[in-house]
Amino acid sequence: MSSVNVNTHTGPSFTIGNRTARLLWEFVYLFLFRFSPKPLHPWRSFLLRVFGAKIGRGVHVYPKVKIWAPWNLSVGDYSGIANGVILYSQGRIDIGRYVVVSQGSHLCTGTHDYQLKGFSLYTRPIIIKDNVWVAAEVFIHPGVTIGEGCVIGARSLVASSMPAWKVCSGHPCKPLKERVLK
Repeated sequence: MSSVNVNTHTGPSFTIGNRTARLLWEFVYLFLFRFSPKPLHPWRSFLLRVFGAKIGRGVHVYPKVKIWAPWNLSVGDYSGIANGVILYSQGRIDIGRYVVVSQGSHLCTGTHDYQLKGFSLYTRPIIIKDNVWVAAEVFIHPGVTIGEGCVIGARSLVASSMPAWKVCSGHPCKPLKERVLK
């Protein structure tokens, strides 16, 4: 039986500057963001901008949204991100205009290369185009683009990019039908 050393990770995945910024953000998140009253969307947008997020006009980010690194986040005008959403922004997350990300959804930009010793971390951006609805408890994998006008059904697992103006759902998520506006 051969022995394989699986603990070959030799250093941190992020710089000391990144880790310091995240520590400061965690402090601000805990004491100034998380417990702010629900209607104070401008206050939370201000805090996110201070930490480098690009936040549009009329954006509603609720107080119990968990954001890993605000400087990797962009949210377009009049979009809303509900309580319980996790934006695991180790890499870029770009959310368009008039987007709704419903409660409990998880957008994850980081993963590990399971074929390498030490499981090296890598990131791939998530892009959500304009006029998209991501329903409750959806998981979106790294590197996914959600096309304009797309609707992602509740509890879907989105492992690949979804086309524009489709209703998509499932585990894994697949396009089901055209989205027609009335």
